[in-house]
Amino acid sequence: MSTDSRFIHKIWQENELSKMVEGGVPFPMLTDAGGLIGRVYGVYDEEAGVDIRGRFIIDPDGIIQAMEVLTPPVGRNVSEFIRQIKAFQHVRATGEATPSGWQPGKVTLTPGPDLVGNVWKVWKPEMAFE
Repeated sequence: MSTDSRFIHKIWQENELSKMVEGGVPFPMLTDAGGLIGRVYGVYDEEAGVDIRGRFIIDPDGIIQAMEVLTPPVGRNVSEFIRQIKAFQHVRATGEATPSGWQPGKVTLTPGPDLVGNVWKVWKPEMAFE
């Protein structure tokens, strides 16, 4: 979502995002004309009249599960965003936990008292990046 129009989003998807992520971003982009939503989330820059780079992952129940706010000179990682969405979908569907860098099909964790202090036995950082 941004203060840009849906037409700007369409051009951005076709000319930029589709070249960075195969097929482009697989979800609709929304317009926040006037910054009403940006104000609610604390990412609207009144002086510039635009939403700054804020990313919020909101679950089907309307609860914010993740957020990231970046200043304009720092780029975002679209692939990481999509990875996080897949991880949240997996967690919601299975009740499992996904460790740092988790990718679909990789090791997950089953939350519970037996896992406390034993994560290292189940998950190794290099597993997330194979």
